[in-house]
Amino acid sequence: MAIVRLKKVTVTGLRKEKQAVLEKLQQLGQAHLIALNPQAAKSQGELRQQNRDVLTALKYLNQCPRKRPQIDDMDDFDLDKTIAQILDIKEKSRQLSEQLEQVQLKIKHLEPWGDFKLPPLDALKGIRLWFYRVPRHLLKKIAKNLIWQVVHEDNIHCYVVVLSTKEPARNAMPVARSHTGSVPLSTLRKQALRITLELEDLQAQRESLTRWITLISFSLLKYQDRLDLKQAMLMALDTPDLFIIQAWLPEAAEAEMIRFARRQQLALLFEAPVPKDTPPTLLKNPEWIAAGEDLIRFYQIPGYREWDPSGIVFFSFATFFAMIMSDAGYASVLGLILLLKWKHAGQTEKGRRMRILALFIVLFSLLWGVITGSYFAIPLPPESILAKAAILDLSDFDQMMRLSIAVGVAHLILANLIKAWQYRKTTRALASVGWAVLAAAGFMEWIEFGQADATMSPSRIGIVTGLAFVLCFSSSRPLSRPQDLFWRLLEGVKKMAQVSQIFGDALSYLRLFALGLASASLALTFNHLAGNVYHAMPGVGLFLSLLILLAGHLLNLMLCLMSGVVHGLRLNFIEFFHWSLSDEGYPFKVFACREEIGHG
Repeated sequence: MAIVRLKKVTVTGLRKEKQAVLEKLQQLGQAHLIALNPQAAKSQGELRQQNRDVLTALKYLNQCPRKRPQIDDMDDFDLDKTIAQILDIKEKSRQLSEQLEQVQLKIKHLEPWGDFKLPPLDALKGIRLWFYRVPRHLLKKIAKNLIWQVVHEDNIHCYVVVLSTKEPARNAMPVARSHTGSVPLSTLRKQALRITLELEDLQAQRESLTRWITLISFSLLKYQDRLDLKQAMLMALDTPDLFIIQAWLPEAAEAEMIRFARRQQLALLFEAPVPKDTPPTLLKNPEWIAAGEDLIRFYQIPGYREWDPSGIVFFSFATFFAMIMSDAGYASVLGLILLLKWKHAGQTEKGRRMRILALFIVLFSLLWGVITGSYFAIPLPPESILAKAAILDLSDFDQMMRLSIAVGVAHLILANLIKAWQYRKTTRALASVGWAVLAAAGFMEWIEFGQADATMSPSRIGIVTGLAFVLCFSSSRPLSRPQDLFWRLLEGVKKMAQVSQIFGDALSYLRLFALGLASASLALTFNHLAGNVYHAMPGVGLFLSLLILLAGHLLNLMLCLMSGVVHGLRLNFIEFFHWSLSDEGYPFKVFACREEIGHG
C-alpha cells in the first residue's frame, strides 16, 4: 500500500496534430492532465452539464412505464438529436404537469361555488360579488346590514356570496374573503382536459423514444470520452504553430510515454515534483485490501506527500465493526448473505473489492462474537465448548471499558508514530513521539489510579516526558536568533492545548463498548419478550414469539449494521486521521477511454 510517485511531463507537438495526439494519449490511459489554459475551467461546467444531460435522458427513458422494442441499428441513430428530444419532452412534461396541478387546485377550490361567470361591473350598477367560506356555526356573526346568499353548503362550511359595491369591512364578516378568480369552472375544466391530452401526447413520444435505450447506453461511454477529449483540447496551451500539454504521470509509465512520444514525433520534458507543486494522489494497493481506498475516498484522500492509510483503515474498520456488533449469530447471518451474493458482487471491480472487505468484517465479527460468547443473546451451557471459548464478558463494565479505551489508545499511538515517521527528517517527529508517549502514559496512569503513591511513577514520568517533547518540538521554526526560542516555545504551548483533545479522542472509543452493549441488551430484551409471550399465550404464543424474535433480531441487526458503518468509519476519519494526516489531497483522474475501461 503506497501513494504512487509521479512525474510532471510536458508534451509539445504541432498544433495541426493536436486532436490526433490527444486521442492517442486518451487511448494510452496513463496521464492526469494539468490545465494550462485559464479558459478551460469556464468550459468545464458546460461539459459536465452535457454529461449530466445524457444520464438524465437515459434515466428518464428507463423510468417510462411502457417501453418499445429496442433497435440495434446505428445507421439512423443520432445521439445528440435524440438526447435533445428527450430533454425537451421531459421539460415540457414538467411544465405542463405544474400547470395541470395549478388548474386542478383552482377547480377544487371553485367547485363548491358552481359554474358561473362574473358579470361586467356596469351590468349590476356597480354592485360586485364577494365570496366567503363561512363555518356553519359562524353564520350568525355576519353583519345584519349586508345582503348575502348561501349558494352551497357541506357538513362544515357554508359558501356565502355577498352583494356590495365595496368589500365588506373586516368586522362585518367572521372570516377572510375567498378569491375565486375570474375564470369560470367550465373553462378551467377545458384547460385541464387540454393539458391532460398534451401530456398524453408527450408520454406517447417518450414511449416511442424508449426504443433507443440500448443504443444510448452503448453510446454513453463514447459520448463521455468525447466530452473528455473536448476538455483536454481546451486545457492545452496553443501557439500559432505548436501546442503544449502538461500532465502528471506515474514514474513506472515513463518508458511507455517515451515510446508514445517517439511514435507521434513529440517533444517531452520530465520533471520531478518540486515543493510548490501539488500533484494529485494516486493510491495503489493489493486487490485484497483495495477496498480501504474506497473507504477513505468517502471522507478525504491524503495529500501526495502524505502516506496511504487504506490498509490500516481496512483492518481497523473491520475490527470496530465487529466490536460494535458483538454477536457471532448476527455475523453468521451476514456471512450467509455474503455467500449468497458472492458471485453477483464479483461482476465489477469495485464489487470484488467490497466483498473482500465484507468477508473480513464477517470473520472478525465471528471471532469477536466467539470471544464474548454472544449468540443472539442466548445463554450458553457453562460446560459447552462455546462457553469455554468466551474469555470476555460484555456485562463486565470495567473490563470492557478498559479494553475499548486500550483499543483507542493503541489506534492513536499508531497514528502518531506514523506521523513521526513521516516527519522523521525533522525535529517535528519528536512532537508526534511525545503525543504517542503521552497517550500511553495517560492510559497507564488511569489504570493505576488510586494504586500509585505520590512519587513519580513510570506513567507520570511518561506524561512529563511526552509534554516536554510536545512543548519543545511542535514548532518547525529555525533557531537563527535568540528570540526564535521564545516563539518556538510559545507555539509549543499552543500545541499543548490539544492535551484535552487526545484524551477526549481516546474516550471517544468507549462507543465501541457502549454500542456493543446496547446491541447485546436489545437482543436479550427481544428474547425475554418472546419467552414471556410464549408462556403467557399457549398455542398462538408460539407463532407470536417467533414473530417477535424474527422482527426484533432483524431490527437489531439493521441497527448494528448502521452503527457499525457510521461509528466504525467515524473513529478512523475523525480521531485517527486527525493525528496521522496533515494534508488533504485530490484524486488522480486518469485521461483514458472509458469504453476500454468498461470492457476491461
